[in-house]
Amino acid sequence: MLTYTNKGTSMEPLLRQGRDLFTVTKKGPDRCRVGDVVLFRHRGNYVLHRVIKVRAADYVCRGDNAIGTEAVAEEDILGVMSSFVRDGRPGTVNDPAYRAYTALVLTIQGPRVLTKRALLRLKKLLEK
Repeated sequence: MLTYTNKGTSMEPLLRQGRDLFTVTKKGPDRCRVGDVVLFRHRGNYVLHRVIKVRAADYVCRGDNAIGTEAVAEEDILGVMSSFVRDGRPGTVNDPAYRAYTALVLTIQGPRVLTKRALLRLKKLLEK
């Protein structure tokens, strides 16, 4: 088990950089599910992102505030987030509010990613 604070903004608004804590429990033998937040190694770094798709050979993961995805092999997953502390209030992944947040994030991920990509392209065009 590991409790840590995140670095970066890819899991906002759930986890805010340097302000919130998360606890990861070692992954058991069961496969991860869509919606699980997993800690894994990617290109030499530790990354905490959400599983958005389960495939036969791996998982597709993305941060709640990110637009890119990573293909993550089963053996690269170190653990699964089991709880967190936000504004001093503890929560678990079984809390109804957290489950509603996860459902919302998964439901709006497609339009959110398309909107963020379009805004980035527009920003680049305006900078020229």
